[in-house]
Amino acid sequence: MKYISTRGQAPKLDFADVLLAGLASDGGLYVPETLPQFSQEEIASWSGLSYAELAFKVIKPFVDTCIDDADLKRMVDETYAGFNHSAVAPLKELGTNEWVLELFHGPTLAFKDFALQLLGRLMDHVLAQRGERLVIMGATSGDTGSAAIEGCRHSDHLDIFILHPHNRVSEVQRRQMTTILADNVFNIALEGNFDDCQQMVKDSFADQAFLNGLKLGAVNSINWARIMAQIVYYFSAALAVGGPHRPVAFSVPTGNFGDIFAGYLAKQMGLPVTQLVVATNRNDILHRVISGNDMSKGELVHTLSPSMDIMVSSNFERLLFDVYDRDGDAIRDLMARFRTEPVQLEAARWEKVRELFDSACADDETTCQTIADVYAETGYLLDPHTAIGVKAARECWRDRSVPMITLATAHPVKFPEPVVKAGLESPQLPEHLHDLFEREERVDVIDNDLQAVQAFIAAHVHRD
Repeated sequence: MKYISTRGQAPKLDFADVLLAGLASDGGLYVPETLPQFSQEEIASWSGLSYAELAFKVIKPFVDTCIDDADLKRMVDETYAGFNHSAVAPLKELGTNEWVLELFHGPTLAFKDFALQLLGRLMDHVLAQRGERLVIMGATSGDTGSAAIEGCRHSDHLDIFILHPHNRVSEVQRRQMTTILADNVFNIALEGNFDDCQQMVKDSFADQAFLNGLKLGAVNSINWARIMAQIVYYFSAALAVGGPHRPVAFSVPTGNFGDIFAGYLAKQMGLPVTQLVVATNRNDILHRVISGNDMSKGELVHTLSPSMDIMVSSNFERLLFDVYDRDGDAIRDLMARFRTEPVQLEAARWEKVRELFDSACADDETTCQTIADVYAETGYLLDPHTAIGVKAARECWRDRSVPMITLATAHPVKFPEPVVKAGLESPQLPEHLHDLFEREERVDVIDNDLQAVQAFIAAHVHRD
């Protein structure tokens, strides 16, 4: 299996090289040259597998021969053994044909654990084989950072620097990052928003001279391995409600488009998905482009669902690459214009997007009301991102005979403020985090200045 860049000017790479490269050398994102295809019969044969066994089946074609089967299976098994629910990604029923897929049973209580606990192991394995060291630089709107740190903290071959927007993540999210005091973990609170953090990461990948010979690696969803691992739970959820013999629909709260792009890929690989709903908060560029072909950045606002406070959705480029018939030149031009001005997709391309996705957005008031309503109806407590997903699912659901599954992307304890605003009691931390608010923190607040951040990283990396 080879991987190509969405901008068409980077060399083809195998899985191991894509894993360590993150962003392509031409500024694009790597995607598989071809997708594996699974027949309905093969998918049906997986119905009795454990989550780890299913993950190996789905992931193996993407890894190809870069990692031995035995090593890959061991890393997958170790990853999902660390989750605190035997089903790993259990479904909870809210109503007739309405489900929530709980993706928060990993060590940091968010869906990012599914990919990042595996990603750290994959990177460490490949780096050990090559005798190399890598510098991880990532941006987070809240959940990626803690999951990435948890996945990489024990590595002998990685230093990890995570940028989060200062005072724009929840306290639980911040502390899950800043209380990890490992020698290879560095938290940077940037005086800016998430898009500033993300742009700083992209600019640093484009010019890595500041590292004086070391190389950057990515843990953000620009790293293909993140998307790959997230494809698995779409298959898992579909099988749990009777797929592939019956179709399924998904609603996904998303800011960076990575999580729902994984669902799109699952559909392209053979999973019978009839509907994919993009759910956003007031930072609604994805909803605006899907519903009205308005791809303009607008002002980023701070909301009660901070993990979706994103206006530049990196993974949308991967979808556009397909929609534009894999024309790297067209994508390069489109993304260059998008950096400086509002853009519209060509009419025929936009229609393709409209055929693939529905969308809806919700403000903070609606989010809190949905939390209150669902709790009153079912006794089930949603986090704010999942609440937006449920609201969008109910608004866009085309065929009530098709199971609608909303991805529950985080445990509500990570976002107590909207829960309290919904008139409910603040959720309690699980046992393994019971002392989180007493733990020592370590974080560096740095101005929104690329040179200042790069100087900090250069000064703190370990050199063998």
